Amino acid sequence: MQFVIHGVGVDIVKVSRFKKYVNAPESRFVQRVYTQNERDYLSGKKAESFAGIFAAKEAVAKALGTGFAGFFPIDIEIIHDTAGKPRVYLHGKASEVARGKVVHVSISHTSDDAVGFAVL
Repeated sequence: MQFVIHGVGVDIVKVSRFKKYVNAPESRFVQRVYTQNERDYLSGKKAESFAGIFAAKEAVAKALGTGFAGFFPIDIEIIHDTAGKPRVYLHGKASEVARGKVVHVSISHTSDDAVGFAVL
C-alpha cells in the first residue's frame, strides 16, 4: 500500500501565553478557539495542555496549506483517545479543504514551549 503526503505543518508556542486561560474557561478566546469537547478535556489541565492543543490546530492549518484562511481554529478539533493519543476531527470549511484526507498530529511540550506537528 502506498501513501501520499499532501502536507505537513508545525507550530511552536510559548506556554506562558496560555496561563491566563487555565482558570478562564468562559473567556472569549477559549470559547472561540476550543470546542466544547476540548474545553471538557482541558478542565483542570495546566497551561501546557492549552498551548499544545493550540499549537496542534496551527500545525493542522499549515498542513492543509491554507492557514486559517476561510475557517477558524474551532473548526479543527483535537481529541485525545483513551491512551492519550491526539486525534484530529475537522468541521465546516476545514473539513471541505481536507477533502476526506486523514490528518495525523503529535503534540509535545516543556514547561516553556508547546509544539504541534501535523501530517496530511
